[in-house]
Amino acid sequence: MKAIRDMVLRHKAGERIGVTSVCSAHPLVIEATLRHALATGQPIALVEATSNQVNQDGGYTGMVPAGFRDFVHGIADRAGFPRERLVLGGDHLGPNAWTVLPAAEAMDKAEVMVADYVRAGFRKIHLDCSMSCADDPVPLPERTIAERAARLCRAAEDAFEGDADDAPVYVIGTEVPVPGGAAEDLEELAVTTPEAAIATVNIHDTLFRDAGLGGALERVIATVVQPGVEFDHDKVVDYRPERATALSRAIEPVDHIVFEAHSTDYQTPEALAALVRDHFAILKVGPGVTFALREALWALDAIEAETIAAPRRARVREVTLARMHAEPKHWRKYYHATGEALALQLQYSLSDRIRYYWPDPEIAAAQDRLFANLRETPPPLPLVSQHLPLAYAAVRAGRAALDPAELVMAHVAATLDAYHGACHPDA
Repeated sequence: MKAIRDMVLRHKAGERIGVTSVCSAHPLVIEATLRHALATGQPIALVEATSNQVNQDGGYTGMVPAGFRDFVHGIADRAGFPRERLVLGGDHLGPNAWTVLPAAEAMDKAEVMVADYVRAGFRKIHLDCSMSCADDPVPLPERTIAERAARLCRAAEDAFEGDADDAPVYVIGTEVPVPGGAAEDLEELAVTTPEAAIATVNIHDTLFRDAGLGGALERVIATVVQPGVEFDHDKVVDYRPERATALSRAIEPVDHIVFEAHSTDYQTPEALAALVRDHFAILKVGPGVTFALREALWALDAIEAETIAAPRRARVREVTLARMHAEPKHWRKYYHATGEALALQLQYSLSDRIRYYWPDPEIAAAQDRLFANLRETPPPLPLVSQHLPLAYAAVRAGRAALDPAELVMAHVAATLDAYHGACHPDA
């Protein structure tokens, strides 16, 4: 993946540059990402899937890696985004989806998954074996994590066929807490120590070389650490550069490796820019963009209530909440409130567990009906301004049409603007 490796080298040479990684399986979020990349002239668009979203068993999206590739390629073709500028990544690839199994079985499945990702054309591979399986100690020893990562790297290398410039690049390490936002309330996070960050790099270096993976080691572009950013249900822990100064300096002498920052969702534009400046050159966002998607859909639901006769309304918000109550498996272990407080968490928690429900057939049908209603009876501009002011501004500037899907994507794009500004401050 020459384009990403070149970005890392430019950053290591002193250029304040980075890349945004959008981790989502929602078609409108993906299309918004690709349109935004076109509009802002970005050389690549990086779209990632997690091991829970997409794997050989289907994940919660029902897609295997090749299916997700085709899904994204179809969106790119509709958006007019060149496939050669699209980079697919796999996030937290390891035994995470199978931790209820003994480690031997879970790692066998993880090997199959990683190989499937690479064969399907995914070229940015995050090797994350930090999670304990059914018969593992908690937490796992660092050496075990790195040994398992080397094993999965070997599976990826064996699966790759193609030109050397297109060989997979790798990310090692993991963030704390777990992916997708903290499950409990939090106040302040412990920043990864410089010693711990470098120890992760060094042990992977040693074990990759021992496994004959010297070539792959040269393509390790990043390590994931905790810079002190996170979010829970209703709070955001903002990046404080002074707390990460030593960590930032620690990576400077390490060749061809930067930091990858997870859980950057909801950080301010200023904080995102500071992260890139401080060598967190890969910024991942997931719930932040799907939270924006939900905001836009709820706004369209409110517009529908004011413009469409009651018998014709899709009531997408009502249908979604009913389905979440009927099938609580995706939020039950995260939301512990009751009554009205639970209703608020289900809809508005920053961890955005609602994102797991958009593929539900009843919800998807309600969204289709909502869009059909608002296409048949387009909302007046003042109503768009009232409920979707960012999308209204895009319509007035000629960047979006008065179409429900375009209004949603314009609202999502406003979130991506902050990331683009951080990664390309001179643009």
